[in-house]
Amino acid sequence: MNKLIFIINCGSSSIKFAIINPWEETTHFHGLIEKIGTEDVELHYQSENKKYSGTLGPTNHRNSLQQLVPLIPKTIQENIVAIGHRVVHGGEQFTKACLIDNAVIAGIKTCGQLAPLHNPANLLGIEAANLAFTGLPQVAVFDTAFHQTMPPHSYIYPLPYALYQQQGIRRYGFHGISHQYVTEKAAKILKQDLHSSAFLSAHLGNGCSAAAVLNGKSVDTTMGFTPLEGLVMGTRCGDIDPSLVGYLCDTLKLTVHQVTDMLNQQSGLLGISGISMDMRTLSEQSDKPQAKLAIEIFCYRLAKYLAALAVPLGTIDALIFTGGIGENDCVVREKVIDWLKILGFELHGSNNLKHGNDKGIITTDKGPIAMVINTDEQLLIAKETASLLGKLS
Repeated sequence: MNKLIFIINCGSSSIKFAIINPWEETTHFHGLIEKIGTEDVELHYQSENKKYSGTLGPTNHRNSLQQLVPLIPKTIQENIVAIGHRVVHGGEQFTKACLIDNAVIAGIKTCGQLAPLHNPANLLGIEAANLAFTGLPQVAVFDTAFHQTMPPHSYIYPLPYALYQQQGIRRYGFHGISHQYVTEKAAKILKQDLHSSAFLSAHLGNGCSAAAVLNGKSVDTTMGFTPLEGLVMGTRCGDIDPSLVGYLCDTLKLTVHQVTDMLNQQSGLLGISGISMDMRTLSEQSDKPQAKLAIEIFCYRLAKYLAALAVPLGTIDALIFTGGIGENDCVVREKVIDWLKILGFELHGSNNLKHGNDKGIITTDKGPIAMVINTDEQLLIAKETASLLGKLS
């Protein structure tokens, strides 16, 4: 079993966790605590020989982790050497994983102004883990860090430049941990030198983003100052005319916060279809006009952005589909590839239905490669944590 890393991904009402050996790429314990803040907090976990689902009662992040720790088998618990945390926003301050100390905590708090729903929850996870595993080193891995390699012409908004200088208003990008993992994995599968590669990465779940990754570095992505920019998502609208905010405030007598909530929580697939934010549900009801329209808009917008992201690459070694939709929805992939015929993609129908051949490839050999790779953000966090500890030892 050797040394293990405990990975914590703490959200506002949930904690995803896993205990991983990053050297052998094996998971020994993993699960989810959800509905934190309600009367019936749920715990689901799977160990090597056990599966469990139950409730913890009304509890907070700290107590949830404290109740979880005794359930971890002693043989696993005794081998944990560090805690790795996913932190959503690192701003421009954090460009790589770092050992958590008081200065890092202060920096995460400062960046919390840019991610008020995420960074405070991440800090709760850090605090809870510190109490549960006193003395173990903790490492922060930032979702925005991978995109800090974008050049200024990618991340600067065409606004008064003082807003960037004084307020930090710029494009940051998100899903960086996932984009980094799948592009590194693609390079290994294709036996391609990562430092001489050009990948398009499409992370498609409830939240969606695409990225252009050149020579292992992000050069552009679809999400911006917040995760609202870019693609159509489950409940988020993605790109719209910014003048609509003022127009809706004036005509519907809404506040800016009400409109922002509409754009984040009531739009996207849910808003268009009026049925669901879940692509699986919409696919089952695709005979309904609005469900069909929601799927078509989702696929068209994605293809259009992928074509645009090809510009900074200059060439395409592979297009990668990942995330819940990207890994499992063959119809979405088919529609997107069909839109991308201008780039030379040609779908291999049976491979697409199987979610890829033995290498995950879903296209023929007559054009660029498109492939399916299952993302594993927790494994990458474990690897980044282990790598940092190795450098410090």
